[in-house]
Amino acid sequence: MTREWSRCLVYHVDVTTIITSAAEVFAFDNTYARNLEGLYVPWKAAEVPDPKLIKLNHALADELGLDAKALDSPEGALIFSGNQLPEGTATIAQAYAGHQFGGFSPQLGDGRALLLGEVIDKHGKRRDIAFKGSGRTPFSRGGDGKAALGPVLREYIIGEAMHALGIPTTRALAAVTTGEFVRRERNLPGAVLTRVASSHIRVGTFQFVTARGDIPLLRRLADYVIARHYSDLKGQPEPCLELLKAVCEKQAELIARWMNAGFIHGVMNTDNVTLSGETIDYGPCAFMDRYDPATVFSSIDEQGRYAYANQPPIANWNLSRLAEALLPLLIEEQNNDQDRTVARATEVLEAFQVRYQYHWLRGMRKKLGLTRDENEDFDLAADFLKTMEGQGVDFTQAFRRLADVVQGAGALSEIGLHKLYADDTALNAWLPRWRERLNAESISPVQRAQAMRAVNPVYIPRNHKVEEALDAAVELGNYAPFGQLLDVLQQPFVERAGLAAYAEPASVNESSGYRTFCGT
Repeated sequence: MTREWSRCLVYHVDVTTIITSAAEVFAFDNTYARNLEGLYVPWKAAEVPDPKLIKLNHALADELGLDAKALDSPEGALIFSGNQLPEGTATIAQAYAGHQFGGFSPQLGDGRALLLGEVIDKHGKRRDIAFKGSGRTPFSRGGDGKAALGPVLREYIIGEAMHALGIPTTRALAAVTTGEFVRRERNLPGAVLTRVASSHIRVGTFQFVTARGDIPLLRRLADYVIARHYSDLKGQPEPCLELLKAVCEKQAELIARWMNAGFIHGVMNTDNVTLSGETIDYGPCAFMDRYDPATVFSSIDEQGRYAYANQPPIANWNLSRLAEALLPLLIEEQNNDQDRTVARATEVLEAFQVRYQYHWLRGMRKKLGLTRDENEDFDLAADFLKTMEGQGVDFTQAFRRLADVVQGAGALSEIGLHKLYADDTALNAWLPRWRERLNAESISPVQRAQAMRAVNPVYIPRNHKVEEALDAAVELGNYAPFGQLLDVLQQPFVERAGLAAYAEPASVNESSGYRTFCGT
């Protein structure tokens, strides 16, 4: 334990609570802070000079049982900036470690984030509410702890898009500007994001505890995660082994959904892998336009470690790090038989690929319009992707236009699909196989096409549209493109008049060399 960390543990901040009509809508609980002392530092948000609410997520506020009308106000801006804190708030910076691009850092933690507390939503589920960009913490490692407006709006956009696509994700509750500038390559408007998650517990949280050899805390952490996220495991004879299995299953399903949607996270470090199975930390992320398994958008991923096609094996690698962190508890469960423990854990990890393939193929069957399982379906799906390689084919549009082929009658219905290909030779060889497979199922073309359109989106956060929205907000203070893009992405599967520009990828010249950056 470092001297700095020891000082952090005894640091105490008296936070002045200001009760307002907006603040009273929260009913915070703080089970993480109560149960896991040693995994956080009490801290407070930096006061900002002139907070202004850019966007409140009314739908999410309602889901959380909050009064959106009261929060969508100047009072709400004070709360979401951290200037005024609701009663029950216990702001803490969480501690965790992590493998970053394969290298282990024993202490990372919330360098620009604070957990405010937990609320119980309308479905009876416990949800974290946290800030990002709220100022320096003991984990900032020399950074300013602030966030620029652009990355805050990016996280808002991508999180809401993922939610609308049915992909488990953290979400933005609010975004505020702070009235100050943060220094990056240049001065940029500062902002704070309020993020909601099932929890912010990561693989790196377990790594942090194990690296310090604190087995009692490790046990409390495992018990807490089981109680909060996997309550059906309580009372099992091998709860930690079952926890490893459950997290592997959640991650297998999550990564499969990413792959089915063409999403590239960009920074799959172990501190960005949640135990709840939600997508977290939308920094250098993006959706793929033209299909290429080697696609990388992150400016810092120079070796392509987190390229599109590498996401499933990297997820498995990250889960292996979780197994290592759980090892002291797993050994106890196996009566201190280390060989047996390693064998059992290895068995769980080796099953990941099978479970990932199951979830990926289940999603692909729906995208291809298949309603029952056949042995040849994996090859059929994989071969459709191969038809796209090197042909400049837009991933999202290709699946969407397959529905037109299903519903249409004759060659005219295929024109839209074929026009996506520079060379459609491989597609022409694949289509008869697909039709033969469809003909084995007695479903009307209209019903099948409708089912396909319900899972293959028209609209995704196209990179050029995201950048347009961010540039307008940052450079001109114009939030209309941001609001319009959010509106489009709320209904990704419904084609609407006048929105064709949101369904089209950027030109090859516009998208060539596109890079995203870590920001929030």
